[in-house]
Amino acid sequence: MVTYQKGEAYMIQINLNGGFLRDGNVCSCGEISPEAGRENTIAYQILRSHSISPDPAQMQIHFDALISQDLTYVGIIQTARSSGMKRFPIPYAMTNCHNSLCAVGGTINEDDHVFGLTAAHKYGGIYVPENLAVMHTYVREEMVKCGNMILGSDSHSRYGALGTMGFGEGGPELVKQLLERTYDIPAPEVVLCYLTGKPPRGVGPLDIALSIIGATFKNGVVRNKIIEFAGPGMKNLSADFRCNIDTMMVESSCLSSIWETDEVTENYYGIHGRSAYFKPLKASGTAYYDTIITVDLNKAQSMIAMPFHPSNVYTIHEFQEHAEEIFDSVQKEADELFGIGALSFKDKVKNHRPYADQGSVAGCAGGLYENLMEMAAILEGKSLGNNGFNVTAYPSSMPVNLALTRAGAVETLLSSGVIMKPCICGSCSGYGDTPANQAFSIRHATRNFPNREGSKPNEKQYSSVALMDARSIAATAANGGRITAGTDVAYTVPDMTYTFDRSVYEKRVFYGYGKADPSVEIVSGPNIVDWPEMEPLGENCLLKLSAVIRDKVTSTDELIPSGDTASYRSNPIRLADYTLCRRVPGFAGICREIQADEKMRMEGNTPEHLMNVLSHFGNAEELAGNTQYGSCLFAVKPGDGSAREQAASCQKVLGGLANICAEYATKRYRSNCINWGIIPFVLPEGGDLPCGTGDYIFIPGIRDMIKENQREIPAKVLTGTGETFDMTLMMGNLTKAERDILLKGCLINYYKELSED
Repeated sequence: MVTYQKGEAYMIQINLNGGFLRDGNVCSCGEISPEAGRENTIAYQILRSHSISPDPAQMQIHFDALISQDLTYVGIIQTARSSGMKRFPIPYAMTNCHNSLCAVGGTINEDDHVFGLTAAHKYGGIYVPENLAVMHTYVREEMVKCGNMILGSDSHSRYGALGTMGFGEGGPELVKQLLERTYDIPAPEVVLCYLTGKPPRGVGPLDIALSIIGATFKNGVVRNKIIEFAGPGMKNLSADFRCNIDTMMVESSCLSSIWETDEVTENYYGIHGRSAYFKPLKASGTAYYDTIITVDLNKAQSMIAMPFHPSNVYTIHEFQEHAEEIFDSVQKEADELFGIGALSFKDKVKNHRPYADQGSVAGCAGGLYENLMEMAAILEGKSLGNNGFNVTAYPSSMPVNLALTRAGAVETLLSSGVIMKPCICGSCSGYGDTPANQAFSIRHATRNFPNREGSKPNEKQYSSVALMDARSIAATAANGGRITAGTDVAYTVPDMTYTFDRSVYEKRVFYGYGKADPSVEIVSGPNIVDWPEMEPLGENCLLKLSAVIRDKVTSTDELIPSGDTASYRSNPIRLADYTLCRRVPGFAGICREIQADEKMRMEGNTPEHLMNVLSHFGNAEELAGNTQYGSCLFAVKPGDGSAREQAASCQKVLGGLANICAEYATKRYRSNCINWGIIPFVLPEGGDLPCGTGDYIFIPGIRDMIKENQREIPAKVLTGTGETFDMTLMMGNLTKAERDILLKGCLINYYKELSED
């Protein structure tokens, strides 16, 4: 048993030995085996009903629906149609909540939207115009069905609180579904999150979520597992509250999540005109869980996640008491990330109390009806003042915005000084409200990774974000930016009765599923560029380490930044120039030099310096003809955070051949690497990379080793000093399809050959 403690709270206990759930009660033993009991979980009931695999240990899943936003749908559709897709075989909704602000790059953002609308007409899709809804809220309102599964090209594609199992993956996994292929995963472990008690007034869903993330992320308790929520405390949580917790579980690094359904869930479906899609879901008989997390909601407190990760959590009371010490620990991490003194927190403590410069409530987590209603109740009759502290609010959908307006909450928020923004992701992903240089922002959003808020350290712009619930942000705003817990202010919780008005969707959304019109021509703007040709894997490979990152974790936001760079998501050539630009400036240029040498080698004119390198590993003339040359990234634990496949595809566009790491932060990033033909090496357990940036790694016979699913990969190293030595790389299990994708060079090549056959 592990007990999680932060400050005064003992709200979370973790039983690593697992246990059973029978008749709603946790017990340590059951009348059936763990293997049989796992089949009785809600998770396995849903997974098995969607898997066509004859092997119980390996799942091959067909989803019921797909969801993408305007960062990803252009590339997904381009890839799918080049691979032979003629129509969308299942409902596929395309929202426009990321690149909605057409202020960067001329016409290119709106060009993507026109592309999406014409693609919806041609292939039979659902198109949600810009500023109408955040993708995940649209799914909750319009697409969920109890017992169904939805795949999204965004890591926060989680709808388990409404009985729909959601998975967030990179675009190539959606391409597979559009081509009626399967999503392949090993049968996952299931973790029970057992809720008891009732949250105190002033505690919001983000407080609960951050507490769970703080207890699970760093120790990997739920990594690549399914979290299943149950317990008597559920009845004390509204649907909005549950949805907010659920979408945040991505930050624990779990694979997906699912909740028991009850009268609260049924009421949500009824409000949204979807009663026919509700059904009770609960574990059957005696269900087994590999780990059990017990959450005592009675002991929940207002929380803050300090930069630069949602797991860096403290109670706000603890933060208030030890602000200087906690800021010092953040300062040390900032010094490691950006250089000593680049980012300073010295002026954030005044009279021993911590202050923020900016607040924002946004997206699929913050912009929900109840969060903004309670925020308005706290700010009733208050003022943000005129000393620089400001707050913005982004409702998560136009129906939510309309309901807030009718309830008077918008008027209250505006009257207090809060600025209302469109129904987009906004500040959550750095698409709005980028803080000033050296500013400290507090946000009810999903992530606070380095530079996700839009700052650019490569241009000496530095700011940072802490995560807090909307209730505490409102309390802080009422105190002029002084960090204040939502539990420490007096207010009356408002009537949360919600009326969903679907007319705003009926008037604006294009519902084209099942109505594909092949005669429609897709409209492409000048920034929409096809993928470059990608070569199949060579007999041998020579890797040059183009970057070595020894941070504990490297997020996809660092691998390919969000914000203004997102405008080039439909132009893989131009976007690739931004690869690692805010973490390793000059990375793209280094890779392009390697890529130019490989082009000369393929043309039979291998550069002299490359011939010299090859001579250290054998006959240079012979090796030049059968050794593929490319760049390689090393990071200790890459891929935390967003699902965006561009974190891998941009490396491939730059001639990347491999990643090496101690472990991959998420299954989805490793899958993205494979789908883009990047070999996912890992170091032997406990090993360290014995070489550095600019060194070479030669792997003879790599093609045959992958073909044969060899796990231990012998390699040779050439350092910059001319030293050579042997090293061993490891390869995790690869399915037959994954091996074929790597051999072909990428998923596009793999499907192109299948369609030709």
